[in-house]
Amino acid sequence: MKKVEVVQASKVEVIPFVISDYVHAHIEVPEGQKVSKKALKHLAKENGLIYSDETLSFAKKLLEAYLAKR
Repeated sequence: MKKVEVVQASKVEVIPFVISDYVHAHIEVPEGQKVSKKALKHLAKENGLIYSDETLSFAKKLLEAYLAKR
C-alpha cells in the first residue's frame, strides 16, 4: 500500500499541461540518409518476403524520394 500525504490546497503547485512536450509532430530523419539495396534485401529476408532486383530498386527509389520530401 502506498503512503499518501495530505497537503493544503495552497501548497499545491498547478502547472498547465503542454501536449507538445510529450508528442512530436514528426519523427526527425537525418538529412542525406540513404537506403541501400543490401539493407532492403536483409529486411525482406527477415520478414519472409519475396523480392527481386527490380522490386528492390523500385523500393529504394521510392523510399529515398519519400525521405527527401520529408
